[in-house]
Amino acid sequence: MADLREPDITERQERILARVVEEYVATGAPVGSKTLVQRIDLPVSSSTVRNDLAVLEELGFLTHPHTSAGRVPTDLGYRYFVDRVLESLEPRPQTGFELDLSQVRTQVDSALRETTEALAEVTHLLALVSAPPLETATVRHVEVLVLQPQVVMVVLITSSGGVTKRLVSLEEPVDSGLAEWAREYLNERVGGHQLGTRALRACFEDPGLSPQECDFLAGLQPAFTAALEAGDEMLYVGGTAGVLDEFGAEELRGYRRLLEVLEQRAAMLDLMRVSLASKRPFVRVGSEFEDPDLSNVSLVGAAYGLQHRNLGAVTLLGPIRMDYVKAIDAVRGASRELSRFVEELYED
Repeated sequence: MADLREPDITERQERILARVVEEYVATGAPVGSKTLVQRIDLPVSSSTVRNDLAVLEELGFLTHPHTSAGRVPTDLGYRYFVDRVLESLEPRPQTGFELDLSQVRTQVDSALRETTEALAEVTHLLALVSAPPLETATVRHVEVLVLQPQVVMVVLITSSGGVTKRLVSLEEPVDSGLAEWAREYLNERVGGHQLGTRALRACFEDPGLSPQECDFLAGLQPAFTAALEAGDEMLYVGGTAGVLDEFGAEELRGYRRLLEVLEQRAAMLDLMRVSLASKRPFVRVGSEFEDPDLSNVSLVGAAYGLQHRNLGAVTLLGPIRMDYVKAIDAVRGASRELSRFVEELYED
């Protein structure tokens, strides 16, 4: 990963750098001093701007394509620009991005799919949202159904909207009254507990239960373990086709590599987990990726979740020449709406 430490520059040079980034993002063409003088609100001459551009290039913020008199941002230039954007963020996102999750109700997977589709449509970038780990979901409802004299089906519904079913074969015929008792007991005692927690396991070991009740519950307990083990961490992706239009010809190698990485779900999830330690949005630019083939790609992300715990991340991936202000605003807006959604489910 490249070390993108930022040299000190003057306030005027900072404004010039910001304008170069904005113009290059908008047009894809190298930016010259004449363009900057026309569009930047500074009482300076073209020669002063040219001198500042030369300084910025010498410091590594800009580069000078040999076929043009204009400059384009380097990774360091983008990094400096992005850091200033992040530093100036308002407490609440000032976004036109709208995400209506009122129709998906308790289905987390539907909410995450809606989010990826909305983000991809608004930004024309590749949208990725990681689902909350299954162990953070709580038990919402349990059904115990006698299918055959010695076969019971346990149906487990979690706060994430997930439904798992497990057939349990028992040595003795099942009394329907015992199955009904187990259903009521589990909904009363297990409901609201997170999967995989000690508190949930303790519900199966209550010393006040009779030996028959303990034995029956012990036969049902693997259904809860199986629900946890079956819950692969999910990654929702939207916009794989549309983002292709955002990459220039010289950037297509990075796009192809990006699609390869997407096929390796674990690698992409690892990439997104860096956002889970903070409530603030984050950006990774080009050479900050360990994979050199992603040097033309940038990632913008924000975590979502509960007030005391992040559960997942909302991210946008696209060419390094992207509209960072719009992307940051979009992931912040989506993160805020998803956080509201999961708080209603997980804090019930």
